[in-house]
Amino acid sequence: MSADGKIADVKRSPARFGSAQDKQHLETQIAQADAVLFGAGTLRAYGTTLRITDPLLLQTRARQGKPAQPIHIVCSRSGQFDRQMPFFRQPVPRWLLTALMAANQWQQGQEFDQVLTYPEQAGAIDWAATLVQFKAEGIDRLAVTGGGELVAGLLAADLIDEIWFTICPLLLGGATAPTPVAGHGSLAAMAPRLELLSSEVKGQEVFLHYRRLRSASQAPESLAP
Repeated sequence: MSADGKIADVKRSPARFGSAQDKQHLETQIAQADAVLFGAGTLRAYGTTLRITDPLLLQTRARQGKPAQPIHIVCSRSGQFDRQMPFFRQPVPRWLLTALMAANQWQQGQEFDQVLTYPEQAGAIDWAATLVQFKAEGIDRLAVTGGGELVAGLLAADLIDEIWFTICPLLLGGATAPTPVAGHGSLAAMAPRLELLSSEVKGQEVFLHYRRLRSASQAPESLAP
């Protein structure tokens, strides 16, 4: 994100202001995951997903008995995508997480290897039940790459364990420019608290790694790896 906390500019253009080191850092995190989850807006902005290309990361996954690429799961209520997007030609396992009414249009196609429907609670995605569904499919470690609405939903359900930020040396500004966490926001007294695990300066960027700070009674036992 920018130094003033924006993940894109006011036109929601693809955030390509990170360095090659930032891309490598993201690829390293993705290489540790069984699956990557991202929202429809993120996919439409970029048209692609970030696959693992680093030979050392690929070798590590092979030694661990993992497939070369994690599952790439796009979450979309409408399920409306341009079938000509480069994403559908990338050599990665592609899954769709969508509403029941939108699933049928993709069930018989070749674009997605698997189509899952999410349970709802009070008109919103029931993320706790969805992650249980993921675990039943063999997904133990999930990486979430955006956008802000998706992150906000998972935070509201208290289902995010760790967060990585890369602070980039530019200022984007704008009241409508998106931030890492969207949604309705939290009052300071009730905001999720974080514990800083590490910080590192590389070139002009700062890499931060946080853990969600919980009491023992707050841990989501049924979802813990």
